[in-house]
Parts: sequence; C-alpha cells; structure tokens
Amino acid sequence: MLLLKIVRERPELLSTTFKCLVTNLSACWGSSVIERNSLKEIPPIYNTPTGKTESAIRKFLSFDDEYLLFLGPRRIPPVATASSNSVNSVTILTSVGYQQLQVEQYQDAIKSLKPDIAIGLADVLDRQPGVKRREKMVDRTHAWTQSAVDILFKPADISNRLGETSFFAPILPLEKERQTVYLRDLEEEMADAVSGFAVWDPATIELIPQALWHLPRLSIGESNTPQDVLRGVSLGLDLSAIQFIGTASDAGLALDFFFPKGAPQDKSSPYPLAVDMLLPAHSTDTSALVSDCQCYTCKTYHKAYLRHLLNAKEMLAWTLLQIHNHAIMDRFFTDIRTSIERGTFEEDVKTFECTYMSEFPEPSGQGPRMRSYQFKTGPGEKRNPKVFGRLDGVAERLLESQSSVVTPDAEAEELEARGFAEKMQ
Repeated sequence: MLLLKIVRERPELLSTTFKCLVTNLSACWGSSVIERNSLKEIPPIYNTPTGKTESAIRKFLSFDDEYLLFLGPRRIPPVATASSNSVNSVTILTSVGYQQLQVEQYQDAIKSLKPDIAIGLADVLDRQPGVKRREKMVDRTHAWTQSAVDILFKPADISNRLGETSFFAPILPLEKERQTVYLRDLEEEMADAVSGFAVWDPATIELIPQALWHLPRLSIGESNTPQDVLRGVSLGLDLSAIQFIGTASDAGLALDFFFPKGAPQDKSSPYPLAVDMLLPAHSTDTSALVSDCQCYTCKTYHKAYLRHLLNAKEMLAWTLLQIHNHAIMDRFFTDIRTSIERGTFEEDVKTFECTYMSEFPEPSGQGPRMRSYQFKTGPGEKRNPKVFGRLDGVAERLLESQSSVVTPDAEAEELEARGFAEKMQ
C-alpha cells in the first residue's frame, strides 16, 4: 500500500495507490515495483542506486519532494486472506498469490526504500475477533511495534538510525482495556520514535495518550461515504485514505456534493451523492458532469461522451471519472478546513447530512474487469461477466435445425417417423 498526496494543512485527503499507481490514472507499468513476479525474483526497486540519504522509492518513481510517500504492509482496503496472521508475519495477497510478509522483511523494506512515513504492522482481522484472538492481536502488534522502534528508529548504534522516515504506530480497533499496556509503552518508551498514529476505527482516537495527542492521526479504515469522513474529522482525524473514490469511479459514478450546501427545495428528497453516468438520459446530454466543477474532465468533456466511453468499455472513461472524483474530494477537504477555521464545522456537518442522501446510488453498470489479485477467489457468483460464448445460443439453434434434416444413412423407421415420402391426400 502506498499513499500519495501533497499534504499542506489538516485535515487532508491521501490518495490510495495500488502497485505504486493511483488507480485508473496511470498505466500499470509498475506491476513489479515491489511485489515479486516470481518467488525467486528481486523487485527492481530494491536495486535502485541511491545515496545515503536518498529515498529509493522516491527516486524509482521520480516523485518530487513536495509529495509525501506513505508505505504500509497492506492495501486499502485490505483483501480478505485465506489464512490468518502468524506470530512473526501477516498474510497478504500479491500478484503471485497469498504470501506471508515477515516482520523482518517489512522492516528491511522500510530501511531500503526510505519512505517519508512508514505505517507499523498490526494484527488486524477482516472479521470480528473472539476474546482470545483479541489478546493475540494486542500482544503481536505491541511486539511488532516495539521491534520496529528498536531496530529502525532507536537502535543502540545511532549511525543505524533511520532518520529520513517517520513512523506511524498502529492503534487497534479494540477497547481501551485490552490495549492499556501497549498504549502506556507508546507514551513512556516509544514516544521519541513515534511521529503519528494509524487508526482503523475513528472511535479509537480517544485512546491515544494525552501526551501524544498533538501527533497526526491517519485513518486507514473503511470510509464508505462522505458522511463517514465528516464523522472521522469531528473525532479528530487529520489524514484520511478514502476508498470510495476508486469504487465510485469503477461503478461509473461521478461524485456530486459540496460542503456545506443549502437544503434542497423539496425537503423530502435530498440530493444524491453522485450521478450515475450510465443512465440513458445522459446519452444526448452535452453538459458537464457537475455544473460547478472546474476539473479537467468537466471543462473538457460532457456527459454524453463519457457515457459513450463507459458503454464501449474504454479505459479512458474510468480515467476521466477518477480525475473528476479526486477533484471533488480535494475541494471537499478544502471546504472542511475553511469551515473549521470559520468555527461553523458542527453546524455545517448537520446541514450536509440533511442535504444529501446517506448512501451512494446503486450503479446500473459494471466497471472494468476485476483481476485475480484484486479480490479473494472462491465459490459463488463470478465477478466478471462472461466474455466468450456469446454465440452459444446461435450454435444451439443451428444444431436443432440440423437434427431435423434427414440424412442419407437414416433407417426406414426414422424416415417414416419424420413423415418422409408420405402420401398427400
């Protein structure tokens, strides 16, 4: 998982990337940047020649210094894995299948790649953990965080300290009573090495020790709607990795909301959060996706053209949607900061919740084809529609028509049954 964004003020949006690329905005030329294409190959990024203080990941990807590069062990949101984490590793889904990412491997990656910010390993599940499993989650996360701090950020030999990278300690989505010892050690023993916190549940922000409350707080949990983002900001989130941007783009939805916005004329009918670009009504509509948007997509193209691209399954369609949706979210966070400075944030949140629907509209079409490394495979309904076999119906009808034709080697009984040479009255 890699997050890219120009971070100026807080709260701020971070763009999630897959294989070091913003989804739908870049060609997949980075397929072997970090993940292995085979079990024996070394990803080329680790062979990037760098100076002592240079970042290998920044140099390999040719990013300017104005961007902050976040590196984490799993993508956002993480794909459900077939096996659980172990004492010394977490299970991740890669382009070559499920793999165990060892704690030492992740620490070596941080040391070699030198991202601006490294997110600590955490034993987080994709399901509700039991009582005993929660104890393991805390113990493992505590041990992994302590190990990263001791080896990378507070080594006995000061010359081995990783000074170019900041460390975000994970806060588990569990109650405070189970994390008491871990939180106490963060405050007393690891405070000098911790530069921020990564949280899965915004409600756990209150668990952060008071002495470390000034540090930035990054949300890497699920935020399915802009209302979820606003709730996180109200609880104290500074940075948010938003997943629904790419999800909406893949579904053919163009985000259409502002913060805040006046209530609709019809109080019983709030505004939708997005526009379904696959609706037939857009086939002849030459207006911009969103009238007040100044992004490249809205200034250059119109709804009819975008709907045509979506129907033709052109990748440009999802690229243009992703550009627009990122622009909407950038403006959304700008308006949030303005509202906080103005002192009207709580009132504006109430206005927003009354103005817009609580969920995105149900998409009427399908997005780009899903790849095997994007989801967990298993029994059930297929994620992609069947591409081959569209002429199966024609072939069946052809076979039926051929079966009714009398062949020269037919027996007399068959000829009689078919009415061959039947005398007409």
